[in-house]
Amino acid sequence: MLPRLIRVLTGISALALGLCGVASGQISPGPLSRAHQQLEGITKCSSCHDFGGGDKRLKCLECHVEIQHRVEAHAGYHAKAYTPSATQIDCARCHTEHNGQKFPLTRFDRSKFDHKGLTVFALEGKHATLQCEACHTANRLPAAAKAEIKLKDLNHSYLGLARECTACHQDVHANQLGADCVRCHSQDAWKPASGFNHFRAAYPLTGLHQSVACQKCHETKVGEKSARYKGFSFANCQSCHADPHKGAFQDAKFQGTCETCHNTTGWNKNQPSVSFNHNNTKFPLHAKHADAACAQCHKDNDFKRPVAHEHCSDCHEDIHAGQFAKRAAGAECSACHSESSFKPATFTRETHQTSAFKLEGKHAELDCVKCHQPEAKPESKNIAYMTGKLLCKDCHADPHAGEFAAAPYANRCEVCHMQTSFQPPTYSSLQHAQTKFALTGAHAAVVCGDCHKPLSVPAIASPVAGAKAANASDHAARQYHFARQDCVTCHSDPHNTPKVAAMPCETCHNVRQWKELKTFEHASTKFALEGAHQTVTCAGCHKPSSQNLRASPTATNAKIVPDFAKTPKLCFECHEDVHGGQFLSAGREQDCKACHTVNNWSSSAFNHNATSYPLDGFHSQVPCAQCHTQQQEIDGKTIRIYRRAPTECAKCH
Repeated sequence: MLPRLIRVLTGISALALGLCGVASGQISPGPLSRAHQQLEGITKCSSCHDFGGGDKRLKCLECHVEIQHRVEAHAGYHAKAYTPSATQIDCARCHTEHNGQKFPLTRFDRSKFDHKGLTVFALEGKHATLQCEACHTANRLPAAAKAEIKLKDLNHSYLGLARECTACHQDVHANQLGADCVRCHSQDAWKPASGFNHFRAAYPLTGLHQSVACQKCHETKVGEKSARYKGFSFANCQSCHADPHKGAFQDAKFQGTCETCHNTTGWNKNQPSVSFNHNNTKFPLHAKHADAACAQCHKDNDFKRPVAHEHCSDCHEDIHAGQFAKRAAGAECSACHSESSFKPATFTRETHQTSAFKLEGKHAELDCVKCHQPEAKPESKNIAYMTGKLLCKDCHADPHAGEFAAAPYANRCEVCHMQTSFQPPTYSSLQHAQTKFALTGAHAAVVCGDCHKPLSVPAIASPVAGAKAANASDHAARQYHFARQDCVTCHSDPHNTPKVAAMPCETCHNVRQWKELKTFEHASTKFALEGAHQTVTCAGCHKPSSQNLRASPTATNAKIVPDFAKTPKLCFECHEDVHGGQFLSAGREQDCKACHTVNNWSSSAFNHNATSYPLDGFHSQVPCAQCHTQQQEIDGKTIRIYRRAPTECAKCH
């Protein structure tokens, strides 16, 4: 467009005289914009174009001096966008004319405009969210800029804004701190003033001054619009603070300064004067005492009044409520505590070994509070240290429900248990041998719990709140004392012997093994063993009369056992009646001994002469079966009949 315009303008100068009669619309490249419409007409072309010799040039900056000034001052957008030249034709690179009144002189894309790179004013923080019109308004332009900008409506101009914060924002500090607001504030938010550091000010803030609100010192006085930030007097503390000592220390010794004894970390966290050494007094200050505020001891700031200090209790409360007053060292705290810290106490576990209760075993691992608990009084919060509890039962529940309360044990747990562990007990078989029931034979291998079964009563509760029974693994107290020591105290009688006929188990058995029987004197019973009976096993005669189940506490399997008390004593009660009952008669029992002996079943002992048919002569030599020939089947067996034998000679001969 620009070369074309220059060629057109060059032709105008050559044909000016010859074409004076031709209409001006045929010479102009096109109508001017609305902003330049007052320059319309052929006679006014030289207002913008130079038709002299040499390079053809435009006169933009001669009219737009506001742009020329910014280019020369290297300020603003045009200083970066415009390339200076003698012809000034660089303006036409962005602004084109002769395109009509409605054609915009400037094409501007806000979304792609680099505000930082092209104006040297970066939009950051809150500024980045603003619309252009929020800042580029007529009321923000300085008077000098308003005078030289050509636009009628200055609200449409982007020229003339100053970069200082106060050009747009009110100076709330009333020009006390200058116009460079970004030294203290950021563009993200006015508060807090993150860039301000009071340590760089004439009065650095230390100690508690750092937590004081700004308005406490920088207050807005009546009639003023801004808080005060300059002109403060801070030569000494009394510039802001009243003297609580009312001039008592304003002498040459203390030089009248609060800093002699106090610092900004706290009024009560005072420090002695450099010229005063408390260690030269009757009470040197060590450890925590050296950190204490003077007023903690010197009440009402009266430093001349004597302070009692011979004993800790002169200043400190006895939190033990006099428990240690009866000690040899008295209630002096230094016996267990130091000036460095009340806790932990210097009374250690090693020190505890010198007390009436030495810490051994599990006791050595316990925390102090396990034994030393608050006193039982509801209103008391004191920890009980002088407990007077030296016996196990004083702290632990009695798991034996008082079985060992009497002599010789008197509830002395240490007879059977150790402090390292309640289980297993130290009670040995040697100690058991001193009781009424010595452990011998198989009893020595029996587990204690097999004989000492749980009682039906619970363990006696511990006198210490929250304490558990020592044998917490056992859920009930066990029986250790028995009224009787015979076998049936623990073992059931597998033979179901009636009490009237009961005899001690050791009559037949021993404690080594149940099946290992003694040589039993059967003759001491009502049935002496004679003849063939001597070779018969016990079970051969003593058979179970019923399915007796062995109910011994140590038995693991049910067994059928013989019944001794109900063993029969008559022959037919054990032996089968081979005679089919022919020798039974009313009113009397069968008597096998009339014909047989315990030595032999043969009938050699039978005396036939005692019958109604004595055997004489050759009859005495005849076998029984030769005369007693009659047989009969009884219960499926063939039985020889003896009582029906003939007695007449003719029936046999």
